[in-house]
Amino acid sequence: MSRQFWDQRYTDNETLYGNNPNNFFKLFIDLHKPGALLLPAEGEGRNAIYAASKGWQVDAFDFSEVAKEKALANAKAANVHINYWVGDIDGFKALKQYDAVALIYIHVLPHIRKKFHAEIMKSLKPTGFLILEAFGKEQLTLSSGGPKDEAMLYDAPSLCSDFQFLHILNCEQKNVFLEEGSFHHGEASVLRLSGQKL
Repeated sequence: MSRQFWDQRYTDNETLYGNNPNNFFKLFIDLHKPGALLLPAEGEGRNAIYAASKGWQVDAFDFSEVAKEKALANAKAANVHINYWVGDIDGFKALKQYDAVALIYIHVLPHIRKKFHAEIMKSLKPTGFLILEAFGKEQLTLSSGGPKDEAMLYDAPSLCSDFQFLHILNCEQKNVFLEEGSFHHGEASVLRLSGQKL
């Protein structure tokens, strides 16, 4: 989907995925000491703002200029600071290392995903944490969100292949009921992974 598509979608809707943080991400933030955090494809800032409110130093980016403007406005309203820029998943390069990186519902084609995940591994400090939640392939039969291209959905073997040098702490696929705004709502098949860089 084009940058224009996402700019228009963010313009036309007050919020796409709600104002509250993703539950899996929130659990990680609540249980770990603050540090430097990267949030790619962060949209309107719901996860970044929550992490910043808990003392994390947050870097975030998104494809959409409108999403960035909304995220910064939301952060200002919440009286927190986030460093946010417009950036492309396909062009991401690991120029800095982080204590944690969270990949929340990032769906791209496999050749882009593999290259992006390789850069994400480079962006983690030794012992840094990776947190990932995304739709599994079984999501194709459900109407609660996500792409309708099976190649852009996740399965555990592909993730294990992408993150071979990650000590997997948790990897599970499960059905949940999403309540993340109008675009993530209803029964969903999600894959959740957390791991620590060796």
